[in-house]
Amino acid sequence: MTYEPLAERLRPRTLDDYIGQRHLVGEGAIIRRMIESGNISSFILWGPPGVGKTTLARIIAEMTQVPFYTLSAVTSGVKDVREVLDRCQADARSVFTKGRPILFIDEIHRFNKSQQDSLLGAVERGTVTLIGATTENPSFEVIRPLLSRAQVYVLNPLDRDDLLQLLDHAIKTDKAFKGREIRIEQTEALLRFSGGDARKLLNILDLILQSLQDGEPFVVTDDIVTDRLQQNPLAFDKDGEMHYDIISAFIKCIRGSDPDAAVYWLARLIAGGEDPKFIARRLCILAAEDIGLANPNALLLANATFDIINKIGWPEGRIPLSECAIYLATSAKSNSAYLAIDDALALVNQTGNAPVPLHLRNAPTGLMKQLGYGKDYKYAHDFPGHFVRQEYMPEELHHPQIWHPQDNPSENQMAARQHSRWGNPQQPNKENEKK
Repeated sequence: MTYEPLAERLRPRTLDDYIGQRHLVGEGAIIRRMIESGNISSFILWGPPGVGKTTLARIIAEMTQVPFYTLSAVTSGVKDVREVLDRCQADARSVFTKGRPILFIDEIHRFNKSQQDSLLGAVERGTVTLIGATTENPSFEVIRPLLSRAQVYVLNPLDRDDLLQLLDHAIKTDKAFKGREIRIEQTEALLRFSGGDARKLLNILDLILQSLQDGEPFVVTDDIVTDRLQQNPLAFDKDGEMHYDIISAFIKCIRGSDPDAAVYWLARLIAGGEDPKFIARRLCILAAEDIGLANPNALLLANATFDIINKIGWPEGRIPLSECAIYLATSAKSNSAYLAIDDALALVNQTGNAPVPLHLRNAPTGLMKQLGYGKDYKYAHDFPGHFVRQEYMPEELHHPQIWHPQDNPSENQMAARQHSRWGNPQQPNKENEKK
């Protein structure tokens, strides 16, 4: 008889048995409302391993009683996708089908662009409800047209209370614990090793179970867990939220210019098994957001680090990551570019589609030229210093200052150059413009 792991035996079949993700499946939460209404929209579940992505998809299919198809992006190609979509289309047309079929794609981030493109038509037409699962940021790994058709929901690592609830549920309900003396004396190592991963916690319990003789008490202590796993629990996050809490600490100490703390938290990420590409991506974001114009070379180094990580992998990849983290931590800091684009987006939302000034418009046809498109535009390179005053924003906005340089050598130099061109505040001199 094939052995069924504890994690599979205890996989929840209903929302009442589902542990964690209360922000999605708790009373009144969005996915619970979808299930209760029977109207399931396409969405992507993003979260670390072992937090219930696949389980939640299966529960939705079970509770809505619609045809349910599963593909793994690791083993499936475009042909497999099209075959499943054909079956979904047949189901959708059948009078015996209650609702749209659900297609669950595990590790959807592993699909290449053509594979993801093959899903667009079916999702757009409503032939199928797509539920994707990914451990990677969909913004980087899922094509934009597909993202526009599927809402992204974030699943969090299970917290301490969730894991303890799962532990209690396991020993009370699984047949392997019945009739056996149970002593849960310490849980710190168990929770540390689990790292917010329900599957990992149940696998540890399973490992302890399999090491016992018939009738031997089931005892959980920190020493027993460490002995069975033969690993150092200090390499894991104490509260079971390594992926989020430690990366947050890593980013904040670089922003705070502490290279020692940066390398420490980097080591915690590496020892905990974090994806090096995830770390490198966060360094790229930080270089633009928190260092920006104070040292534009920071973004170049961060991008080079991301590139070299893809070329050399582990364990050598730890060295360029360390170099980049130290460089960013010790660099001058500025978030003026980050603030500027957010202020610009707020202005766009507030003012709407202000027309492009006529002199800035493109004039590829004779009619457009007759209408004044491009007329009176001043070509900067025709003027001394490659600069001439003219209005570059919609006139009704009165040229607000959006970029505010911060006090660092690089931006001080930029600000001085802009002041010599435009004066202060930065806007065209109307008198010079008329001349």
